[in-house]
Amino acid sequence: MVTAADPGETRTSVWLAARPAAPARRRSEASSGLDRDRITAASVRLLDADGLARFSMRRLAAGLGVTAMSLYWYVDTKQDLLELALDRVLGELRPPTAAAEGAGERAAEGAAEGGGGAGWPGQLQALARGYRRVVADHPWVAPLTAAFPNIGPHARAFDAALQRLLDATGLVDAARTGAHLAVSQFLHGCGGTVRRAPEGDFCLALDVLISGIEAKAAARRAPARP
Repeated sequence: MVTAADPGETRTSVWLAARPAAPARRRSEASSGLDRDRITAASVRLLDADGLARFSMRRLAAGLGVTAMSLYWYVDTKQDLLELALDRVLGELRPPTAAAEGAGERAAEGAAEGGGGAGWPGQLQALARGYRRVVADHPWVAPLTAAFPNIGPHARAFDAALQRLLDATGLVDAARTGAHLAVSQFLHGCGGTVRRAPEGDFCLALDVLISGIEAKAAARRAPARP
């Protein structure tokens, strides 16, 4: 897979590559306490502090107090480590669980019958705003989501939650596909400009998007005219 992170080079996502057994450390590094999780956490801190352009294995190793070569015992390439860091910060999102989504769907049905409840529209808004917050807190995330396949466990959990919320709309076929594409492109597009787009503008655009999906879903539920 060719990505923007490594133009002209074909590589396999770290999430698809076979993971080797944890290496045995040399005696001189036994006290370093290195492992993949610690290296990934340090990568996130370095990316937050210095940005994507200044990130390097040498700078990361210096912060951890080890040699740069020792990092390659745990990851094959810098790109692999960037993929790990990306998925780690996506873990800051708290997508609604299937049970909560089911309760929201029942609330939405109640609202349609005259009751109250946010239902899938409110949960979709919360999911989108949570994604925006992650990108705002970690500006390096936006370019990496465009550069990598983004198939780590936290990314998959986010997409699964989005898929379940869109299922709750009742849309099917082309309309369902269009709704998913609209939400995905909206999040990635606004994510790329999150520092320039005011919060109010983002929320207004999100409301318009969700209202459009609601209108499409309502039209599908409406009985056909004779």
